[in-house]
Order: sequence, then C-alpha cells, then structure tokens
Amino acid sequence: MSARDLPDLPDLPANSAPNVAVVAHSAGDLRVEQVPEPKPGPGEAVVSVAYGGICGSDLHYWTHGAAGLSILREPMVLGHEMSGTVLVAAEDGSGPAAGTPVTVHPATHDSYLGSAALLPHTPGVFARRVALPASMLRPLPGSVPLRIAALCEPAAVAWHGLARAGDVRDRRVLVVGCGPIGALSVAAARALGAAEVVAVDLHDLPRRIAGHLGASTTLAADDPAITELDVDVALECSGSRPGLASAIRGTRRGGRVVMVGLQPAGEQPTLLADAITRELELVGSFRFRDEIDDVVTALGAGLSLEAAITHEVDVTDTAAVLDAFGTARDASVSGKVLLRF
Repeated sequence: MSARDLPDLPDLPANSAPNVAVVAHSAGDLRVEQVPEPKPGPGEAVVSVAYGGICGSDLHYWTHGAAGLSILREPMVLGHEMSGTVLVAAEDGSGPAAGTPVTVHPATHDSYLGSAALLPHTPGVFARRVALPASMLRPLPGSVPLRIAALCEPAAVAWHGLARAGDVRDRRVLVVGCGPIGALSVAAARALGAAEVVAVDLHDLPRRIAGHLGASTTLAADDPAITELDVDVALECSGSRPGLASAIRGTRRGGRVVMVGLQPAGEQPTLLADAITRELELVGSFRFRDEIDDVVTALGAGLSLEAAITHEVDVTDTAAVLDAFGTARDASVSGKVLLRF
C-alpha cells in the first residue's frame, strides 16, 4: 500500500475540538499545543483518546528533561497510559473495529510510547487523537469505564511484580510504598488470592488508598512493627533505599523481595548481610510483558480500581496541565492523576 492509499480521518464534526497534545520541550518547559491530525500508517489505527494517566517518567521529562538515560533532544508528546475509542480501524483489517473502546500496550520490541530513548523520539498518547499500531490496542469489555481503563498500564506493572513474586495465594504480602504502582500492587495481590496484604507508606493518603484497595493493615514507614511482620513476599514499590531496607526487614527467612520501584542509578547500599543470613531472594521487576491482558480480564470480571484515582483534570491549556503535573508530583496529596481529553 502506497502512502497515497493510506486512510484519511473521517470528516470530523464542525465543532470538534482541535487536536491538542501535551508536549515536553525541555526541562521545565511543558506546553499544551495544537498538533497535526494523525495520519495512520500501514497496520495503524486512529484512536480518540479519552483519558491519560500521568506517570513518574512523564514527571521526570517535565522536571529534568530526562527519564533516566532517556534525554529529551527534541519536543515530544508525553504519555503511555491511556484509554480511548478507535476512530479509524487499521486499513489492513488487523486490530479492533471503529467504535471499539481500547487501552494500549505501549511497548514494541525496541521502543516505548512517550520515550526519548531513541531519536527521533517515540511520541506518546497525551493528545486528543493519535495513530497507533493496531497490535498495541487491547479491546475493553463494555462494562469497564474508560476512566478506569486508563489504569491498565500501571496495573500491568503491578501484576508483573506479583508474577515475579510467584504464587501469592493464601500468602502474606508486604507492599512498601503506596503511590499508584504500590496501591495497584495491593489490589493485584488481593485479586491473585493473597491472604493478607500489609501496606507501608510515609503519608496518610496513600495508606488510606491502599486500605480501600484491599490492604489488611497499613503502617507508617517509620513504624518499628515492620521488622516483626515476617511476610512471605514483599514488593518494594517506593524506589528508595529506606523502602528496600523495610522490605528486607519485614520478610521472613527464605522469603522473596521483589524490587518494583526503580532505585537511583549507581551503587546503592542495602542490607545484603541480612538478605544472605536469612536466605532471602531479591529479584527485579521492570515494566511488564503481557500482564495487561490479565488486567483487562480482571476489570471485566468486576475488579474495582476506582480508589487509586484521586484527581481528574481537563486538558484545556498549559496552566491546567501544569497544575495536574504539580499535583501528581506530590505523593502526600495525590494518587493517580488523570488527564481528560
């Protein structure tokens, strides 16, 4: 199929909002600006985006102009957590039909949506209308609201962490750090049959969210009772040295600690002597594979993740989006912050 044979967007209603996107230009320079209408390539569909979830990597591109080793070298549309509706199906017949509600698996074999790892950068999904490979799209059960479906990607990260933990049915699980990924890890542990989930965080709001999502007990991060928990499995979701220390101290002899939160780059001190003498397994967990399909299935079966969402902001202008990003940056006042397109 030649470029001139590619499908055009259907005629949009005269009162359709312009296609605007959230674009990071450099550290501290985040803008809401009009972008061209998407032109789908072979195997691509056009999606009308309903909601996007602000992730830690989006915050890093805003505040630092980089997420880890992925450095902004050109303006980039942010976002990899989304839900929406197929506006134009892929011309080759692959993927869902027009009108299908979807979420997205944001990874290919060499890139991730909204990532500056490659040049040109891989644009994200924080726009009203985007073209995406049909293979990335995951149809949603009709019972799942698009607002909740925007959580599928971060919930898949939590599901993958639990997969790295092994079978947690009838086991005691500790989750350290109850930001969005930690809170969704609580929900995942419960959905996968954990007998008890203990949630730990510095702040009151994340602990309350964890309680709504199924935590049996919530503890402040400095509570000495953590060392006496003796759980079977711990998920460290804070990405901090003290959090990892708490996870190690709270796990029973022979248990497993899953490092879901990304620790700072470089050498990091940790309680290796404790891990060795108590024969703990320390395993890493990064992003996810196909667990997003498990999340979609669980949501269709009635799993509720509503408590993880604390804020929802219309994408109207730069000031509104900056306010949303600022809220998402403060873990003491927010859980998952959604942008509504």
